[in-house]
Amino acid sequence: MNILMIGSGGREHALIKKILESPRVDKLYCAPGNGGISRDAVTVDIPVMDKEKMVNFAKENAIDLAFVAPDDPLADGMVDAFEEAGIRAFGPKANAAIIEASKVFSKNLMKKYGIPTAQYEVFDDSEKAINWLKENDAAPCVVKADGLALGKGVLICNTVDDAVNAVKTIMEDKKFGASGNNIVIEEFLTGPEVSVLSFTDGKTVKPMVSSKDHKRAYDNDEGLNTGGMGTISPNPYYTDEIAKQCMDEIFVPTVNAMAKEGRPFKGCLYFGLMITPKGPKVIEYNARFGDPEAQVVLPRLQTDILDICDAVIDGKLAELEIEWSSEPTACVVMASGGYPESYKKGIEMFGMDENGQVDGATVYHAGTKYADGKFYTNGGRVLGVTAKGATLDDALAKAYEAVGKISFEGAHYRTDIGRTK
Repeated sequence: MNILMIGSGGREHALIKKILESPRVDKLYCAPGNGGISRDAVTVDIPVMDKEKMVNFAKENAIDLAFVAPDDPLADGMVDAFEEAGIRAFGPKANAAIIEASKVFSKNLMKKYGIPTAQYEVFDDSEKAINWLKENDAAPCVVKADGLALGKGVLICNTVDDAVNAVKTIMEDKKFGASGNNIVIEEFLTGPEVSVLSFTDGKTVKPMVSSKDHKRAYDNDEGLNTGGMGTISPNPYYTDEIAKQCMDEIFVPTVNAMAKEGRPFKGCLYFGLMITPKGPKVIEYNARFGDPEAQVVLPRLQTDILDICDAVIDGKLAELEIEWSSEPTACVVMASGGYPESYKKGIEMFGMDENGQVDGATVYHAGTKYADGKFYTNGGRVLGVTAKGATLDDALAKAYEAVGKISFEGAHYRTDIGRTK
């Protein structure tokens, strides 16, 4: 098969390395890719949102499968464009990707179909939102931009003043652009967070192994929210009992709800959950693999990912048995100094020789470029250093040992991945 991966981050690099394990691969392209991806696939300089160029490239290069990995092109209908051109594509169509692209849509869907989630209110006017917050003394709470905001449009507010400022930041200052035209204000839930990615063909849903993301920038869950500073799999809070409850009350009802709405979801549906004292509840849905969740979940996948892609596209997921390794996995993200705010790019990286890493560790590239035989930083999250082990402690020790062999000016990473609640 000739395959085109769309995207440029650590998630895409993890997918590419998993695809390369398949004997069915002939040629593997990635548009636009990054420095590390260029060592594993042929990178193609096409912007991630350019549907026309992507489709033309796929036609000219006899692409058998296009894998649309990021949220923006999914929401914009990239899968629709490939399918209209007669090219098989993995990922939801735009009318299903709305489950991530609009928080208002997803909250209303959960309300309509009785899927457990936080109580919420929707606003399209900042003054009304602020008045509601004050009248209801609604703190602590969570204020969310409706649309896509690179995973950063969620503000946790401990006081009403914090919440008022959050509303102003999103709706008046337009920090996240048009994504903040509408907002959701929801109750603040407590409990351990769990990420569960799942394969679904619109009828059947097959959850992957669980993971735990660490969103805050600094140790002890301090600092600003980020796209994710590290992950472990499995999530220690996700018991077999809770997994069954989630399957019955959340996963299957969500897939069925989308089908009933005329928006069958085919691809990877991500469930961001919180295990509250009243049971598991949905915090958010994503319409694609999480990043850096993919970097710990995919290394545990033992079934050929291309067979899974075919089963999802053809509506035959129920017929496929998906197998997973029991070995725990850990990922530590190495970020640029200053992330998630301002940071420098183009800093030379050292210790990147392929043989210098720890046995059992893999370095996934997120924000790198490759020039003149050297790697340079080219983003906020630069690398995801992942390792498997017989135990979680073993995996973490290997991952941190590998991190210790890599350096670049200003490099920042958390030292407590897998240690916080």
